[in-house]
Amino acid sequence: MGACIVTDFATAFATLPLVAILRGVRPDEVEAIGDALVTAGFTLIEVPLNSPDPFDSIARLARRFGGGDALIGAGTVLSTKDVARVGDAGGCMVISPNADTAVIAASVAAGMASLPGFFTPSEAFAAIGAGASALKLFPAEAASPAVLKAQRAVLPKAVPVLAVGGITPEGMAPWRAVGAGGFGLGSALYMPGMQAEEVGAAARRFVAAWRDGAA
Repeated sequence: MGACIVTDFATAFATLPLVAILRGVRPDEVEAIGDALVTAGFTLIEVPLNSPDPFDSIARLARRFGGGDALIGAGTVLSTKDVARVGDAGGCMVISPNADTAVIAASVAAGMASLPGFFTPSEAFAAIGAGASALKLFPAEAASPAVLKAQRAVLPKAVPVLAVGGITPEGMAPWRAVGAGGFGLGSALYMPGMQAEEVGAAARRFVAAWRDGAA
């Protein structure tokens, strides 16, 4: 596996700031699903660690797309030990539901992008201080665009904030209007049991909604 370069995240994020969250995906299906996502335009793919054999799936995706087609990473990363395992598997992005500064610092030290979850300004600033590449407002269902607008007023403009949780293609516009720089996409994009063709169709709907909103 090639060494991770954090600027790769910035490039992938600028291309399409949508993170595909493949919670529950199996290694034997992950490459076909990855193909469908990349063909649709996705450049950021996350395999949560509470999926079956997640490090195998990460390794398969990293081998297939690590040449520049997409940045592969892990979600639900809760320990520095798991940060190391993600790197060993070829992952270059560490995503967490919380703002654990030790996990963030370990990710940064390993050259990986760090996207921790936050819900309050205190958590956000602690994550930024530890070196987070971007922040994810999670769970977005429990917040609102008004909450993000207030938080964006005090957070550094250079640090992107993604809304994660309950996001649909039709629901992105209100978040973008108040400063969401991207989104993490879960069950509206992928659920266990979905075929690659179904994931591809959902991915195209999200890409179209993002690009229409950017017009």
